[in-house]
Amino acid sequence: MKPLLPLLLVTLLAGCGLNVQEVRPERDAAPDGAARQEAPPPAEPAARAAPAPKDAPADEDEEEADAGLPAVALTPKLLYQFLLAEIAAQRGQLGSAAELFRDLARDTRDPRIARRATEMALHGRRMETALQAARIWLEIEPASAQARQTLISLLAAQGRYDELGTELGALLAGDDAQRPAQLMRLNRLLARGGDRQAVRELVERLTVPYLELPEAHYARAQAAFDARDVVAAQQAIQRALEMKPDWETAALLHVQMIENRAEAMAELGRFLAAHPRAREARQIYARALVSDKRYEEARRQFLLLLEQDAGRPERNGDAIFAVAVLSLQLDDPAAAERYLRQLLEIGHAEGDKARYHLGQIAEDGKRWDEALQWFAQVGRGEHYLNARLHAANVMAKQGRLDQGRRHLAETDVATPRERVQLLIGEAQILREAHDLPAAHAVLDAGLARQPDQPELLYEIALIADKLGRPDELEARLRRLIEVRPDHAHAYNALGYSFAERGVRLGEARELIDRALELSPDDPFILDSKGWVLFRLGEAAAALEVLNRAFALRSDPEIAAHLGEVLWSLGRKDEARATWEKARAEHPANETLAETLKRLLR
Repeated sequence: MKPLLPLLLVTLLAGCGLNVQEVRPERDAAPDGAARQEAPPPAEPAARAAPAPKDAPADEDEEEADAGLPAVALTPKLLYQFLLAEIAAQRGQLGSAAELFRDLARDTRDPRIARRATEMALHGRRMETALQAARIWLEIEPASAQARQTLISLLAAQGRYDELGTELGALLAGDDAQRPAQLMRLNRLLARGGDRQAVRELVERLTVPYLELPEAHYARAQAAFDARDVVAAQQAIQRALEMKPDWETAALLHVQMIENRAEAMAELGRFLAAHPRAREARQIYARALVSDKRYEEARRQFLLLLEQDAGRPERNGDAIFAVAVLSLQLDDPAAAERYLRQLLEIGHAEGDKARYHLGQIAEDGKRWDEALQWFAQVGRGEHYLNARLHAANVMAKQGRLDQGRRHLAETDVATPRERVQLLIGEAQILREAHDLPAAHAVLDAGLARQPDQPELLYEIALIADKLGRPDELEARLRRLIEVRPDHAHAYNALGYSFAERGVRLGEARELIDRALELSPDDPFILDSKGWVLFRLGEAAAALEVLNRAFALRSDPEIAAHLGEVLWSLGRKDEARATWEKARAEHPANETLAETLKRLLR
């Protein structure tokens, strides 16, 4: 007669999806009577085999399922212990359940129960019980990689390095074909060990028999690097690369060890020159170039990635998108458009971003109808609201201002914040249409619903300035400062308005200095500081500040102020050169035009 216990366990323990290989460090476990915890799912029977052919006899199926399992009769005592353990688990008494399953595993020598005991102890954070259960599991199933890895993780979490050495030594001594992979995983298995120097010493000891393998030197390098011995880590990784010069993973670890960013980039560049097919290294190099704002070089690297895998664009969507965005950054809309369209052809996940950027390209090219088509295809998500705003702006440029405003009014919004963005966008297109009173009315209506909304207060203050209402400008900005004391541009706008009108210059300087405290490197606030210094008669100090502002951002209004200060100091050729360059780039700027008209008449 077949043993009844395995058959009962097949029924009761089916369906586990828990991964027991990841072990957390031990915490204070709650007593069995504490708040209930959800019991882990039952374990998948270790002996469950693949489905038998349809014509296989039922007896053969059962015999295959029972292969390798202990022949243990289901005695009343065992049944009672098993049911007691399951009831404890269902009641959230995981500590008791784990101990009961551990004892059952010891008595029955059934690997499925040992695994169940380990899982239960881990869920209950009973690390010592989990360790005992894992040992039983490995004793029963010495060939189980999962059992061994679970035991190793538990030993690492508890800092038992001597025992770890025994287990890891057995793991590495096992299958010759698997040894390189096991060496590469060595530091990952020990990651939960808190003493990095002890881990390093253990890795050094374990790899002694395998130094003919480059993976052993890689393991040593990683352990030394984690222990902050950079010199030893570099020596070990260089040895690995001597043995395997084209090894991309080792090359990347080597680069990671170089503290100086420029040297690291140079080293990565040299590796790529010698091994041009190293795709991961090239991707990392390209992204690093983007971080350094070396956009042309970055685009060249992404293009090389595309060339190397030209027949399969669907696998290179991220690189295609990177080339498109970098082309936009480099003011190459033709290339950007080509790659954005390719992105849509392959059905990339960033399709809406591609449509949004294609709409912008068409808008910049004054292909109004095409721009509207692209913006209309942008779905709900990151660029939805901006697409609607751009579409309204395009309609206004087509002479359909009222239709653009209706387009915004009919836009669905999810939050009050989105409604504010639409109101500001509507005011913006009215400003561009030179209808300042209507722009003011739109913002005023928004403030009637949200009286202290910071963005609306700021925007209406700027409109009031354009309408020649300095008292309203001041009132709105002072209210904004009350609502948002950290709003740097509120202080700046109020200080600049005083400086521009030549009134209350001392207070203007204090306001702008406060703005600079909040945002020290803002070029527009620096421009205001330079302008108030000039109004106070401190032209030399003003020139220094304005030069700094212009170096941060070559804005036409900053250029207007910088040129005027140069002009006042008698450096008229420099002033003209500054103005002419700014006028060539921004021919419609009002501040620049007024300055030139006033000083060059």
